[in-house]
Amino acid sequence: MTDPIRRVFCWFSLSLLVTAGLAFAQELDSRDVRAGLPIPDEGYCDQPRIVTLSDGSWVAVLTTGPGHEGSKGQHVVSTRSEDRGRTWSELVDVEPSDPERPASYAVSYVTPYDRVYAFYTYNGDAVWARPGPDGKPRDERIRADTQGWWCYRYSDDAGATWSERHRIPMRVTASDRGNDWGGEVQMFWAIGDPVTTTDGAVVFAFTKLARYFLVDGEGWFWRSDNLATERDPAKLRFELLPDGDHGLRHPDFGSVQEEFNVVPLAKGRLACVYRTTLGFPAIAYSDDGGHSWSTPERMRYRRFVDLGIAGPHLRNPRACPKIWHVGGDRYLFWFHHHGGTDFKDRNPAWITAGVERDGELIWSWPEIALFGPDRSYETGRFSYPDLILGDDEWFVAETQKTVARVHRLDRALLEGMWRQLDRGEVPASNVPPLFDSEGDAGELPALPDLRGLGGYTVELRCDLSRSSRDVPLARFGEDLVVTAVLGGTKSLGHPWRVECKLRDVAGHTAIWTTDPISRLSGHRVTFLFEAAANVCTAVVDGELDDGLTMVGPSDYRASRQRGFGWFDPEFGAPAPGAAFEAGPGLERLRLHARAMPISEAVLRTR
Repeated sequence: MTDPIRRVFCWFSLSLLVTAGLAFAQELDSRDVRAGLPIPDEGYCDQPRIVTLSDGSWVAVLTTGPGHEGSKGQHVVSTRSEDRGRTWSELVDVEPSDPERPASYAVSYVTPYDRVYAFYTYNGDAVWARPGPDGKPRDERIRADTQGWWCYRYSDDAGATWSERHRIPMRVTASDRGNDWGGEVQMFWAIGDPVTTTDGAVVFAFTKLARYFLVDGEGWFWRSDNLATERDPAKLRFELLPDGDHGLRHPDFGSVQEEFNVVPLAKGRLACVYRTTLGFPAIAYSDDGGHSWSTPERMRYRRFVDLGIAGPHLRNPRACPKIWHVGGDRYLFWFHHHGGTDFKDRNPAWITAGVERDGELIWSWPEIALFGPDRSYETGRFSYPDLILGDDEWFVAETQKTVARVHRLDRALLEGMWRQLDRGEVPASNVPPLFDSEGDAGELPALPDLRGLGGYTVELRCDLSRSSRDVPLARFGEDLVVTAVLGGTKSLGHPWRVECKLRDVAGHTAIWTTDPISRLSGHRVTFLFEAAANVCTAVVDGELDDGLTMVGPSDYRASRQRGFGWFDPEFGAPAPGAAFEAGPGLERLRLHARAMPISEAVLRTR
């Protein structure tokens, strides 16, 4: 199929998908990945990057092609939307498809006068083989999407046409000289869009590799002091940072340090985050515009910040961790909230809200940003997000490698996370609990069917010092049982967990257990069972379970890979009517016919 015919076919197919998808989306939770609006592509698609022009229209730049990631024909295209992603123009080549010279992983920037730039990796020398011991190319073919030249093109007509290709010369550094080609070929890619600093410069980060493939990554930065204003490409200035021969990395964080992205802070400071394979994202700071950087460290939550004790670290596998500045001292961060060490498990995607305090970023407990019914490695993961800020609505774009979509974010969910950091009041609810052990009749009420879009919150106050592992804290027959169970880390003073077990009329179960907690009085424990995402979580004394246990000041040990789980998707609803029984240690139990936002549960249990 020729390129013009293929594009007409893709455009017609996309139109049908959008029409059908709009109707289907009305029946879904807004965070369900299937509720998003598709962006056109040629089959494979990656890194949708969207900028907003002065007239409110969007220009998206993405990597696409007829094959899979890294295969022949991969190139960069653009498309425009005038209705916030509901419809898109036909694809336009930013870099035409060339079977020997792929173009990959573009990031975009829009100037104050609506020029759109696309910066990307371009394999201009058609390098498809590594040199052997004799210096000649080996016989095997390699991926060709992370080696080549730093290039860019620009558009002055909203992506309808693009300029000629321009190359940014990149100085050779230690990682280049030590690579498979001895520095004659450079390996790199970017995921983070350019940002404007407080002094008007434009900075964006990228990963440079020392060895093929994806080995010994380190962070580098392009800084331009005139990209926002200079219209003549011959006069643009690009400075490669940091100074010296080595990029940003931690000597103890291993080979995989990659997918760097940067945001501006107050007083000219910069923050840069990136992924590792140690189960956490890393962060570093620069006070001189990127010329030098602090030693990277684990990103951490705000817990104990007022006491000078670092909270637990955020958890993330080898998946894109994306940070955005959204104005003032506010930030958002996309990650996957578990301690995996590989490319798997990118469903659901989580988002946390941050604020700058004394030049550093602190983070709220997260909420689910997107989820999907498919958790397979090939089709059930989504990543490489981009944030689009509007006056009244915010959106996020993502890709599953075969389909890219745009989703509207729930602003109330985001504001709830910033309320955590401000220690705001518990949001008022117009929906009273279905059951409250203080005053309600002593039987299990009728609960909604979890095969829909509802959910449950099981909220209890208890004194574990008076509990018994042989007698449940609370129960409604066998239909809802909350029990204090052994199984923590007794040697560390955390011998107990609390387990909540639900059983529906067909015998399906939904079970979740907290992380290890100390046997102390005054605990507030909340279990959340969310039907749409099919996810269960627990909040204990204002802290969301994350699979980590505190073993010393600022020191945490993994007790499990993730602090959330999934329950049986066929779970319906328990049979109503079972008698309520309170066990030793229970002070109060409330049942809600909804899954509270995590932020509400955090504020209620502090």
